[in-house]
Amino acid sequence: MQKLKIYALSIILWVCVLPSSIAQKTPFTIDDAIKVKSMGSQNLSDDGKYLAGMISDGSSRFGTDHFRFQDPSYINVNAGEFVIINTEDGSQIKPYTSNAKVTSMSWAPNNKEIAFLEEKDEKLHLMVYDVDRKRLREVKIAGNPLLANSSLTWTPDSKSLILHTREDGWMAKAMALYNEATKGPIVVYDGSKPFLKWDEIRNTNSLTVVHKVDIASGSAVKLLEESNYGGINVSEDGQFMIFSETFPLKTAYVRNEGTEYQTAYLELNKQDFAKIIYERNKQRRNFNWSDSKSKYAWVDSGYVYIQTLGMEDAKNLTKGKVYSDEEKKKEVKFSVMTWSPQEGKLLLSSDKGYWLVDTEGENLEMVYELPEDKDKAPSLNMINWSQDERYLYFSYSAKDKWERGFTRYDLQTKQMENLLLDSNLYSGVQFSKDGSSVVLSFSDGDMPSNVMATDISFANMKALTDLNPWMNNKKLTRSELISYRNSDGKELQGILYYPVDYEPGKKYPLVCEIYEGFFSNGYNRNMNLFTNQGYFALRPSVDLEMGYPGEAWVKGITSAINKLVDEGKVDNDKVGVQGGSYGGYATSLLITQTDRFAAAINISGKVNIISFLGDSPKIGTRNYTAAEYGQDRIGGSLWDEPMKYLATTAIMYADRIKTPHMIMTGEGDWNVPGTNSRELYYAMRRLGKDVIWVNYLNGGHGAGAASDEADFHDHWNRVFAFYDKHFNKEDKETEAVATASSN
Repeated sequence: MQKLKIYALSIILWVCVLPSSIAQKTPFTIDDAIKVKSMGSQNLSDDGKYLAGMISDGSSRFGTDHFRFQDPSYINVNAGEFVIINTEDGSQIKPYTSNAKVTSMSWAPNNKEIAFLEEKDEKLHLMVYDVDRKRLREVKIAGNPLLANSSLTWTPDSKSLILHTREDGWMAKAMALYNEATKGPIVVYDGSKPFLKWDEIRNTNSLTVVHKVDIASGSAVKLLEESNYGGINVSEDGQFMIFSETFPLKTAYVRNEGTEYQTAYLELNKQDFAKIIYERNKQRRNFNWSDSKSKYAWVDSGYVYIQTLGMEDAKNLTKGKVYSDEEKKKEVKFSVMTWSPQEGKLLLSSDKGYWLVDTEGENLEMVYELPEDKDKAPSLNMINWSQDERYLYFSYSAKDKWERGFTRYDLQTKQMENLLLDSNLYSGVQFSKDGSSVVLSFSDGDMPSNVMATDISFANMKALTDLNPWMNNKKLTRSELISYRNSDGKELQGILYYPVDYEPGKKYPLVCEIYEGFFSNGYNRNMNLFTNQGYFALRPSVDLEMGYPGEAWVKGITSAINKLVDEGKVDNDKVGVQGGSYGGYATSLLITQTDRFAAAINISGKVNIISFLGDSPKIGTRNYTAAEYGQDRIGGSLWDEPMKYLATTAIMYADRIKTPHMIMTGEGDWNVPGTNSRELYYAMRRLGKDVIWVNYLNGGHGAGAASDEADFHDHWNRVFAFYDKHFNKEDKETEAVATASSN
């Protein structure tokens, strides 16, 4: 922590001593937004020595063929720089001399080899890289099966990989279904069949065969016949392979219906049938496995059970152990957090606190009591249990300020100790198997993240990457957490981003980017682009209520704007609002309720929640479930709550819109088809309103920002021009009158 403070102080001194260098900084541009790099798919070896990942920038997403979503023959792996970083000295190994399309990375238990899938020639290839020999090779699998894009699982001896392949004839069957739905020439949707057509396509695309492949010879053994598999693990002794299986029965419109689930295991050294752990059932059961994968725990009716793999008898660890009073027993419902490193204890949680129980079920003790006011208490997320089983390590985040970091809880003294708490952002924490070394992503809250290495104390961090050094010479925004009350009096937070050349006392235009709730900051492309236009940018939170979602934005967002106007920061006549997807929907609905905004932009957001129910066939029943009890929060079906659907459909109130509105869509958007957004354009045009619709024929969900490079530039230039036109409309009209008068 001390080193981070010294680092921050040096930056402050540098800024104070060299003001002329600040003046030399250049604006952050659309081109710059594309150039920003990040490291994804991070994968740490068990010994903590090597970190593999993909370094890419915004260009990696250009060229996606959005029209081929759910196409069985389309493999869309983004290209990037595949790197392996030595966490001890920071040196880098680059198996490829140029960008590659790499996915599904998995370190061998020997910590010397990493396996992954590479997309080449529209197929996936199994690759293995040896870090000691600096050798990259393809494993040619006997029979040349078609590989599926899924996880790779090593056997404990580091000699074999368990992977998913396709059954012979799968591609022909899958493409026949896909082509029927997309090319016809006749497409029949039959309501008497158990599945929607696109659910049938999705189910077929999920079918795989499981093989065990020897990485030296490429010889393959089929372990499981074709089905829908997931959750594959191998026990530490190499004896068992555990897997889950999903059985779709029908298209369902209610959660937890229409599917059955099963969990089983195979004895890898025997030619035998799978043995069932959990028989096919409509209720999904989540098992928590010990590190050795020899024991597992689960919850049923609030009680915790454990069992040893291969044994018949399950043990209830919690029944009758908390309270003797029957009514009080019902108050405590447990969930399993994790097994102890030595596998003799489990850590449980309830709404009361954290509990420790031994695997005999003899000692159940609450070891940490949660605060009564959980809404205000810091968020704790367990990330590790020390090998000596004394300390529990947690990531920490306050809920009323930017105070984040790590704490540990001493199970002996029952005391919580702060290890590192400050305003920086920490994410993606990974531990070595013995828990002694850590890698994580670090950001000061405004700059893009870099990868750091540290020890279990979190006191001595060293940078493993410096992905965007050029950004030190760019004008970038700074963020601030603000609090305000909505019209119901509830306190909310928002993130305010300052204009890059901010002058205190001066009023600036403001662009609000809306969605649901915002709290954590971090590098944000959109906010930097807006603040480089000389605007404040704001991501305000709203309090969405089931059954009445349409009211939340006008109640919360206008209050946040009022606060900034009252503080003298924002010009009340130059406020814009926009959002993407659900935020785009919110934007169009918001301007039917208020004329507060000078301009509004809906990016890939629906405007008619009724027609939207059937507007996205490729995602099945999502739009129905989202409206009824999901994100849209209507609280019932169209036929149960017809007036609420009308109340949250923007086109029904298009006659009330006084705000100039731009609607941006992507022709290939399978999530929110542009045909839905188009409805508001036609409605507003019919009513003589100020509206423009921009449809990117190569774009997807995100309009021009989810298309190719030319469209990305066009998208942002149109956004800037739209706000500039309407923020400065009166100034330009006055200037035009003055020019005409002088002539």
